Amino acid sequence: MAHSIVTNVCEGVADCVDACPVACIHPGQGANSKGTAFYWIDFDTCIDCGICLQVCPVAGAILPEERPDLQKPGG
Repeated sequence: MAHSIVTNVCEGVADCVDACPVACIHPGQGANSKGTAFYWIDFDTCIDCGICLQVCPVAGAILPEERPDLQKPGG
């Protein structure tokens, strides 16, 4: 199962982007409800390694499960 980035918690730090071994993390469009940039995980590409969760400095921004209801590529 893939991981998810919670769109409205993500602050666009992007440590996860550099750490991801399969390049499944992409920038979202626009800003989230906090007014910050955000990223999203492509569930079809994610290999569930958990590195993104380990390197993310924002508490609660990444969940170890597929949550399309909380992760919205368009904001």
